Amino acid sequence: MQIEKIIRTKRKTIALQVTDDAKLIVRAPFSLDDERIKEIVSKNRRWIEEKKKAIEARNYKLSHKEFVNGEGFLYLGRYYKLNIAEDQREALKFEGAFYLSRHALPRAKETFIQWYKDKAYEKISERVRLYAEKRGYKYNKIGITDARKRWGSCSFRGNLNFSWRLVMAPMPVLDYVVIHELVHLEERNHAKSFWDKVKMLMPDFESRRDWLKENGCLLTL
Repeated sequence: MQIEKIIRTKRKTIALQVTDDAKLIVRAPFSLDDERIKEIVSKNRRWIEEKKKAIEARNYKLSHKEFVNGEGFLYLGRYYKLNIAEDQREALKFEGAFYLSRHALPRAKETFIQWYKDKAYEKISERVRLYAEKRGYKYNKIGITDARKRWGSCSFRGNLNFSWRLVMAPMPVLDYVVIHELVHLEERNHAKSFWDKVKMLMPDFESRRDWLKENGCLLTL
């Protein structure tokens, strides 16, 4: 059983994590030696293998969009069916379902990405303004990126950047990333004071952060 990485901290217990790309990460106390870690991993082999297989199967399914009638696409945490429209001028529109013009099929993925980017800017801008006003934060501008795992960032100039993939997530999760980056305008690291300020705006931020860790791999085309 291959261990991708062992991370030692001041923690008191060991934790096994299978990542979104089906790799095994072990988080362990400083006092636990490699041999003991291998023993624990071996005892949990069945669970690890089942977890890896489930993730690999899910990743395969997610990475093979076919852009056919009835296929589901995420928007704000829900799957909506795709319909191929014969007589539609607009390349892609959303009305309780996705409608993709047949003439746009050869560039379906690019069409969806552009739609997601436009919606991401619209929704994220609304939420940034909302939470910035609550706390009195001043930011410069908002940008939408193609980042796959870096959901957001905050520059020293006050520029806030967000991955377009966030608009696939439930709104509470999107809000968490928005708040996270806004707080970075005054707290540049992840010290206790940073998390205290995040909690002031979002008392249950941990559950939303955990959702993103567990389900972030779903936010893709």
